Amino acid sequence: MTILYAAEADEAAQWTDSLRVLDPSLDIRFWPDWGDPATVDFVIVGGRSPGDLSVFPKLKAIQSTWAGVNHLLRSQGLPQGVPIARMVDRGLTGSMTEFVVYQVLDEWRRGAELRKAQRDACWLETMPRLAKDCRVGILGLGTLGTDIARKLDGLDFSVRGWSRSMKEAGGGIRSFGGAENLPAFLGDLDILICLLPLTAETENILDAKLFGHLPDGAVLINVGRGAQLNEGDLLAALASGRIRRAILDVFREEPLPEPHPFWRHPQITLTPHVAAITRAGTGADDILENYRRAMAGRPLVNQVDVRKGY
Repeated sequence: MTILYAAEADEAAQWTDSLRVLDPSLDIRFWPDWGDPATVDFVIVGGRSPGDLSVFPKLKAIQSTWAGVNHLLRSQGLPQGVPIARMVDRGLTGSMTEFVVYQVLDEWRRGAELRKAQRDACWLETMPRLAKDCRVGILGLGTLGTDIARKLDGLDFSVRGWSRSMKEAGGGIRSFGGAENLPAFLGDLDILICLLPLTAETENILDAKLFGHLPDGAVLINVGRGAQLNEGDLLAALASGRIRRAILDVFREEPLPEPHPFWRHPQITLTPHVAAITRAGTGADDILENYRRAMAGRPLVNQVDVRKGY
């Protein structure tokens, strides 16, 4: 039984070292030196589309080291009927929650204004705003969105979440489900956070139509996928005042090209897709569990519904 690591070489060492610590007996090979393709049972992929996986006639499962699998589902040579698992590890969830909670707190406590005042040598005394007066909306109440919602709720923010179908997050979190309830979800938000998976339905969802349901001066935080944002519509919304500030961690093209207008826009804060990165030390446990499940013919942990795209 063989595991093939079919991703970037610079990722390979950390993952394979972590897997071998857990089980030294594992037979791990690396793309494209897999030997006899009929011996490959389990393939690990990273953040870019792999090669033609249909060459492996006895493949039992595919494991992504990324939470998003849209690149994989769109790749050529994806074998039909082979189960796919995405990565939702403890380290990634904690990292994403820390990033988003920090950005929300920084925004609500006027961090950007205070930093500018320091640069200008201006003594800016402002009345601190209370968390209970801040309305935060989260697009996507999956594992990541739910954890963020609960942490913000615990800090006394007024939190609501929206998903394609109704999901309950507990506590004081209000839930909205379905496209027909999206305008009501957006209506009076101070901060909108996007954590949706990228599917045909969510591509370009952050557009002029959606922004039109927000109140003037709303703040956008996008940590979902770059292709969910209509970049021209965001620039127009910033110019009109509908969006006051945007915090972006994901982009259509990464790395973001140097001439891109986002780099120097005074109302945009950029981070280079670092909100949450899967750690081999915590994710390897899940990969090994899925390898053992695949060998036993059992359902995978975090198995992807190919019809939904996540």
